[in-house]
Amino acid sequence: MPQQGNHKIFSTNPVSFGQEALDIFNYQLNNNAVYRDFVQALGIRTQDVREVKDIPFLPVRFFKTHPVVTGDFSPEAVFESSGTTGMVSSRHLVRDVKLYEESFSRGFSVFYGDITDYCVIGLLPSYLERGHSSLVYMVDRLISQSGHPESGFYLDEYAKLASVLQSLEERGQPVLLIGVSFALLDFAELYPMTLKHTIIMETGGMKGRRKELIRQELHAILKSAFNQSSIHSEYGMTELLSQAYSKGDGVYRCPPWMKVLLRDDEDPLHVMYTGTGVVNVIDLANIHSCSFIATDDAGKVYSDGSFEILGRTDGSDMRGCSLLVVSQ
Repeated sequence: MPQQGNHKIFSTNPVSFGQEALDIFNYQLNNNAVYRDFVQALGIRTQDVREVKDIPFLPVRFFKTHPVVTGDFSPEAVFESSGTTGMVSSRHLVRDVKLYEESFSRGFSVFYGDITDYCVIGLLPSYLERGHSSLVYMVDRLISQSGHPESGFYLDEYAKLASVLQSLEERGQPVLLIGVSFALLDFAELYPMTLKHTIIMETGGMKGRRKELIRQELHAILKSAFNQSSIHSEYGMTELLSQAYSKGDGVYRCPPWMKVLLRDDEDPLHVMYTGTGVVNVIDLANIHSCSFIATDDAGKVYSDGSFEILGRTDGSDMRGCSLLVVSQ
């Protein structure tokens, strides 16, 4: 069994990723009843799984109907997905929240460096209102880790937020402003300003609050309002413990313990390393749940492992974090 104590899941060696993924596949096959039943129903034998693309990926919708857990434990946290009224939410039973904290903390440092260099501001009103959000949990911990006295969450306190940002800009303080799309747009309309020292990171999420925009339109509005050359994005899911980040143009990159592949929409067992298809995610941090998730997002993966999200597959449930329509 892979051990979290020696941080194998956070390996930075791309050569070992495949073997670590296969080790976790075998561990979860033997200790996760939902995943084992799914693999057996497909008629896949363990000896047939010889490389990463042979691993079966569990459809993300199983998190709405089953407790997807590896091993027997009482969860320290239960994260629930956002969604419109009447939808069944996904539930991710998290055995060890410290593992989640380590994953997102290390993931952030991979792309942005030391969190203590930043003032972290969360503009996530819809997520704060409903609770049990893995995104709010992550941002709350990043706010705490930053140690900056003006780090914090803002609901609809746009005037106060504008004043704080102007003060931070005057002092040349690096800021991470991470927000849901509709709130960032509301703020941009009311308080456009030049932000030279601020990273604006959108997490998606119109949630019916605004007319849906393609990614390019959203980013163009935000770039114009805040005089930014690029808008950053975060790609994460309730069902995962790791996140990918885009520093512009909607092209995401994963931390070393996370990988995005693709499956053929017509033949879901046909998995590809590059090209266009439906997104499969490997998250080695998800050792106590399922590390191999078949999402409902359409995407494109490039030869260097970076990827784009092109939208939602036909007939899939709309997930709150992905209500932003993205054009191809």
